[in-house]
Amino acid sequence: MPDTSPAAAVPLLEALHLRKQFSVGSALSRAGRQTVQAVDDVSFQVWPGETLGLVGESGCGKSTLARCLVRLHGITAGALRFEGRDITHLGSAALRPLRPRLQMVFQDPSTSLNPRRRVGDLIAEPLRVHPGPQGSRSAGEVQARVRELAELVGLRPEQLQRFPHEFSGGQRQRIGIARALALNPRLVVADEPVSALDVSVQAQVINLLADLQERLGLTYLFIAHDLSVVRQVSSRTAVMYLGSIVEIGPTDALYAQPAHPYTAALISSVPVPRVSGAARRPRILLQGDPPSPLNPPPGCRFHPRCPAATERCRTERPMLQGLSGGRQVACHFPLN
Repeated sequence: MPDTSPAAAVPLLEALHLRKQFSVGSALSRAGRQTVQAVDDVSFQVWPGETLGLVGESGCGKSTLARCLVRLHGITAGALRFEGRDITHLGSAALRPLRPRLQMVFQDPSTSLNPRRRVGDLIAEPLRVHPGPQGSRSAGEVQARVRELAELVGLRPEQLQRFPHEFSGGQRQRIGIARALALNPRLVVADEPVSALDVSVQAQVINLLADLQERLGLTYLFIAHDLSVVRQVSSRTAVMYLGSIVEIGPTDALYAQPAHPYTAALISSVPVPRVSGAARRPRILLQGDPPSPLNPPPGCRFHPRCPAATERCRTERPMLQGLSGGRQVACHFPLN
């Protein structure tokens, strides 16, 4: 649950009108280059102790936003604050002391783990790169911490001598989680950590993350395209479309009564088992494909696919506006 103590009056992480653009096209000619607006005017807060879910279609900018939040990507415009400190334009040296408290779990552990190094060395690497409060750690301290982390994520000590390719996808993700936890972070950005796993293994990793949050007091930004997974793990949910957040609020309220047409369409696409007894929502079929971030439409980004779009939607871009219950929606004509 989110921390409601006075110390939590400041968000752990706060994004203010974040923008990230990429220049693509010919490297030999400026005339042939175009700009991709991968993240466009994104604002939200992550509070201590909560899990904020981030959902949206593939290609909407979720992973790019995640990398901006941990400063793996530079930020084109806007501001980013961590623990109340502006980290938008900090260089590598200034970011180094903050790295242990702000960590990331990547989507594909097979590409984020060095295949030539043993698992024990991979988990130990953050401990060797970043000194502890008392200075550099001894070899004994490093090994003891590695064994502790392995046990924490459900790995056996003898497995630390193996290489990443000797593990299943779920086990490799556990290794990635152990690396992220090595330095006792406050915030973990999990970029689709279960999307490449079987359903049964997904449940194991999700339960592991929930257990670690309770035991270690972690805060998560959990990114996924599976709405049922996000509903299970998140206290609040943000919905992203073509680089922008279109709705954000408490998860239960957002799923029960979506305010943005895109959110309603996403939720209507979630399969409901007949044996569950849950009421079936009318299926909302969106027409067409998402517009290209190379040439986003004017006005509301969603208007070319929205069945209720008006002339105002085509010309005036909606900003996030507050609704009851701590919800926000970027729509001129919110549902319900």
